[in-house]
Amino acid sequence: MRKMLFKMERPNQVNIGDLVKITEKSLPYAYYYTLEPAVAMSGNIEFQDRLLAREGIVTQIEENPRGYYVTVEFAEMS
Repeated sequence: MRKMLFKMERPNQVNIGDLVKITEKSLPYAYYYTLEPAVAMSGNIEFQDRLLAREGIVTQIEENPRGYYVTVEFAEMS
């Protein structure tokens, strides 16, 4: 299993246990991923660490002064 962290700006966009779909976008030097429908975004991921799965399960949601952070678990090896 592989886990990835996404930043969510507003609460209650997803819930623990939800199956979420993601889309991949590329930059000149990295990839980034968006939980659909555009509710949260990952940080930049280097090319060699590219995510192969396109669906995952929300396992954790944390709130801190900077916002909401969603942990998604994907069925692939990290």
